[in-house]
Amino acid sequence: MDFPTVFRLRVIGANQDDFATFVMVEVRKHVPDLTEDGIEARPSNGGKYLAVKVSFVAESREQLDAIYAHLSAQDRVIYLL
Repeated sequence: MDFPTVFRLRVIGANQDDFATFVMVEVRKHVPDLTEDGIEARPSNGGKYLAVKVSFVAESREQLDAIYAHLSAQDRVIYLL
């Protein structure tokens, strides 16, 4: 992977307590210039889960590793792609 590059991350969690905002706040800790335009949320068929797609410019592999490690450690995150 060549950097910088546009990267799309998908975070899945329970569809409650404004999960999309939670994801945005957590990713912004690593990508300060992330805007709301880079966030897209879609509920599962039954509405129990929410898939949040986050698009941003990744600067390095280390940045991506830090984002994945940080989000994986969050109790609200069920799955991360």
